[in-house]
Amino acid sequence: MCRNQSYILGTFRACCAKSEVTSRSIEDNAAFVEPQKVRFNTSLSSKRCYVMTRDSPMPCRGLQFFSTQAGTESSEEEDDNLEAGFSKRQTPVSAGATQDSKGEAGNDDEFSELEISEDEINDDVEGPQNEMELSDTEPEVGREKSRERRGSNQLFRIIVTAPGLSVHNSLEKWVEEGNELTRPDILLAMLFLRRRRMYGRALQLSEYVESTKKVEFLERDYASRIDLIAKVRGIHKAENYIEKIPKSFRGEVVYRTLLANCVLANNVKKSEQVFNKMKDLEFPITCFACNQLLLLYKRVDKKKIADVLLLMEKEKVKPSLFTYRILIDTKGQSNDIAGMEQIVETMKAEGIEPDLATQALLAKHYVLGGLKEKAEPVLKQMEGGNGKENRWACRSVLPLYATLGKADEVERLWNICKPNPRIDECIAAIEAWGKLNNVEEAEAVFDKMVKTWKKLSSKHYTAMLKVYANHKMLAKGKDLVKQIGESGCRIGPLTWDALVKLYVEAGEVEKADSILQKAAQQNQIKPMFSSFMTIMEQYARRGDVHNAEKMFHRMRQAGYQARIRPFQCLIQTYLNAKVPAYGMRERLIADNVFPNKALAAQLASADAFRKTAVSELLD
Repeated sequence: MCRNQSYILGTFRACCAKSEVTSRSIEDNAAFVEPQKVRFNTSLSSKRCYVMTRDSPMPCRGLQFFSTQAGTESSEEEDDNLEAGFSKRQTPVSAGATQDSKGEAGNDDEFSELEISEDEINDDVEGPQNEMELSDTEPEVGREKSRERRGSNQLFRIIVTAPGLSVHNSLEKWVEEGNELTRPDILLAMLFLRRRRMYGRALQLSEYVESTKKVEFLERDYASRIDLIAKVRGIHKAENYIEKIPKSFRGEVVYRTLLANCVLANNVKKSEQVFNKMKDLEFPITCFACNQLLLLYKRVDKKKIADVLLLMEKEKVKPSLFTYRILIDTKGQSNDIAGMEQIVETMKAEGIEPDLATQALLAKHYVLGGLKEKAEPVLKQMEGGNGKENRWACRSVLPLYATLGKADEVERLWNICKPNPRIDECIAAIEAWGKLNNVEEAEAVFDKMVKTWKKLSSKHYTAMLKVYANHKMLAKGKDLVKQIGESGCRIGPLTWDALVKLYVEAGEVEKADSILQKAAQQNQIKPMFSSFMTIMEQYARRGDVHNAEKMFHRMRQAGYQARIRPFQCLIQTYLNAKVPAYGMRERLIADNVFPNKALAAQLASADAFRKTAVSELLD
């Protein structure tokens, strides 16, 4: 294993050598390990190697469920989408996730899907999308019993219908009426609340259960509470709550939950502090924690990925499938196809075969790299030869064939699914036909979906709304929005994102801005990163500094930490407006953002005090 890990490290250093990320100075107060010297473009100036950390808390047999794995978004839009799959789905696993023989949480990969539309926010799901999801997160409730609870969870309805901040009062009244508050009921209610991103109400439920001592809190219940506090009140409040937890319950799960939320917030400094705190407390260095580091550095500093791999080698931490997937994606983003393939071979040598998500990731990077001849065999392997053997792969393969422009393959696979389609296959087909600019076929699939399932969530309507947005069909998009409203669906971040794009593509940027602001204020739910960026990029093109700065500020208010892409957009606004960007370097330093080559070039162009050949003559 160590030999193969050394090979992974060696392979990955080559990738780092290709990276355009500039090296950053090492801060004196950072913790470090001192293994052998690591080389990227050049050797590090010190033997010290950062080993700091990054989207998800972990399986929790307690009251709460973690629905997000630390992620969301590297440098470009492509990475943003993939992060959604990685990071936002690698957070603390659901309560009751299984543990392996070493006590590790169940597979990271269960919660890391490949680009399921920024994806996977499941902002309004009626419940688990399948029986397996429910059983994975609810070990104490049998499958048959789960089906009953799924439709008759009174506790969940009490919480959802309670006015504002009065969940405590509603629960108290419910208990006084003779209802029993049991752990299985709490588990299921918490699951549904998290799936709807109702973190505030989920936090009130947790507070009520702890304060009334209706159920004995376990370490994972405290960890779940940390996760909710971080999401609702911020990292600082979550950190303070840890001090109130009994020492006997302040274990690794509690801290890794905090770590995952720090990573999810892109808070590099705090993530590193938490990781080092875990080391100081002598918790074992786990693959989960290292994967968080990899996810973080994949976005903010790819050079440090090699440091994490070196740490894993030193501590004999065996990479998981999810680890390999992060490395494959990073290689693909650097357009290092040979290196990506070497990672796959190393993974296979370790006895880990690529799963569907990994194969889809490989196919996507082949397509983006213009290697269609390599992408097609992977897609054929995914579908198992005729599309019927691996029917479940259709949802991933359909959009990829569309990206290749293979309308005949999309039609072939859809005809296999069409007689008895699954809802996720319908969504994939809508996306595929949309990519192929065949709006009529996309509408036909959507109509079939509406007729087949009486009650859809806004997520399903949003698939069609995105097609209209991409094709600048504002009138049809508005009609669909009305249809969503009439259906009684709760509209969440996915739908807002599609609406924003719909109006932006139609040239109504101010309307898109207004929609996003009202949606966030009325629902008190965090909009998606891409929603802010879609609007901000339009202001940048106009050179509208005032509104671009306003959007930048609103992103920070929503909880998105500073990162390269928003700064690039903001500086481009100043360049297009032909006005100097005073203090921009200081703002980057204050936010711990280290520029890559592209951002450094922008900074130089926007520097009001830069020297030119003419200015030097005049001086």
